[in-house]
Amino acid sequence: MIIPVKWSDEGVLMLDQRLLPTEEIWLTLKTYTEVAAGIKDMVVRGAPAIGVSAAYGIALGAKQFVGMDLTDFEDELDYICEKLGETRPTAVNLFWAIDRMKRTFAKAKADGKSISEIKQILIQDAKDIHEEDIESQRLIAQFGGELLENDSVVLTHCNAGALATGGVWGTALGVIRGAIAQGKSVSVFADETRPYLQGARLTAWELNQDDIPVTLITDNMSGHIMKRGEIQAVVVGSDRIAANGDVANKIGTYMVAVLARRHNIPFYVAAPLSTVDMNCPTGEEIPIEERDIREVTHVGEKQLAPEGISVSNFAFDVTPNDLVTAIITEKGVARAPYTESLRKQFEN
Repeated sequence: MIIPVKWSDEGVLMLDQRLLPTEEIWLTLKTYTEVAAGIKDMVVRGAPAIGVSAAYGIALGAKQFVGMDLTDFEDELDYICEKLGETRPTAVNLFWAIDRMKRTFAKAKADGKSISEIKQILIQDAKDIHEEDIESQRLIAQFGGELLENDSVVLTHCNAGALATGGVWGTALGVIRGAIAQGKSVSVFADETRPYLQGARLTAWELNQDDIPVTLITDNMSGHIMKRGEIQAVVVGSDRIAANGDVANKIGTYMVAVLARRHNIPFYVAAPLSTVDMNCPTGEEIPIEERDIREVTHVGEKQLAPEGISVSNFAFDVTPNDLVTAIITEKGVARAPYTESLRKQFEN
């Protein structure tokens, strides 16, 4: 069972995903600034996992506050939330978790709780966020698993497995695990997912850990594999879903969705409702993170590209809703028109 982030008395524990699959090293992050750095530097990654980590970072910062004044405590929490909010702009789960922890503080304050009591309340709420995420994945796995037929071969892009969440199931890989739990035979083609190679390093590692058959391909092979009739479904995760069903996910997802449409292959998106941003009308309003160009020009310390050239490193792209067959959440399967179906899930 893979759980990539944990709470402990010593600090927040994170499995360093930068070192997988060759090394399994756990880091103990002892301050909220170290948690923020862990998120920004991709020690932990994946929208749900980022949300859980941010909640734990806030709880850790609150625990370490040494003052006695409630106003100073609130100011410190606001500053902690601001710093964590600066780490990864695209993943909306980050901001969802921060907002929830702020509301938890506000309610505890309104209820007249002491600083020591509020600290414990924040720690418990962060743990609750983690447990709720795992339960959401279980339900996504159940609903999504029902969509896959027996003997399916599924294409994935990036890593939306247990490593990208609070652990155990995952979102996109949760759908695959859910189908297998329902007695179906499922195998996977995993895109390597340049430039950070989450598919090669993380998805392939996860599936191998669970003895789920996986074949690794380069990103530019997916069209060829589809044309050969070897793919029955595409399942991906998401870092932010707009109210109209436009989906932000790892760069290259849009390309896969276009290819899936060309070959009449269903394109499924699996994500908890915390990834759906109903305040974001369309994908045009989703901020797209740009990362260090060394992720493109180098693999580790090995330089691949010449010095001095221009490089773009967009971390995400947006897939328009008309290319999305269905969005699978813990409330069920949403289909077009997504503005209506996603709103109904929030109302239920």
